[in-house]
Amino acid sequence: MKAYLIVTLTVHDEAMFAEYRKQVGDTAKPFGGQFLAAGGKATVLEGQWEHPRTVIIEFPTRESAEAWYKSPDYQKIIDLRLKSTSGSLVILDGM
Repeated sequence: MKAYLIVTLTVHDEAMFAEYRKQVGDTAKPFGGQFLAAGGKATVLEGQWEHPRTVIIEFPTRESAEAWYKSPDYQKIIDLRLKSTSGSLVILDGM
């Protein structure tokens, strides 16, 4: 069953986050990660949407999403995201 990694974030350091963006795609590819949405305009129809940027990455399985997150290649760059943004990251099972 497919799984979706969903990140909502606010960027505080554009230069550092740009470096993260340059590298993150290559870390997801070996795990079957495919970016479905990154940034883009969001229209809030109900409630509050805390962070202005949303990223959705599709993985073949939850296990592959978790393996990507824990992988040495991703762990090498995770601090670029953590130090340049605030937000939330979840894995959601597909249907």
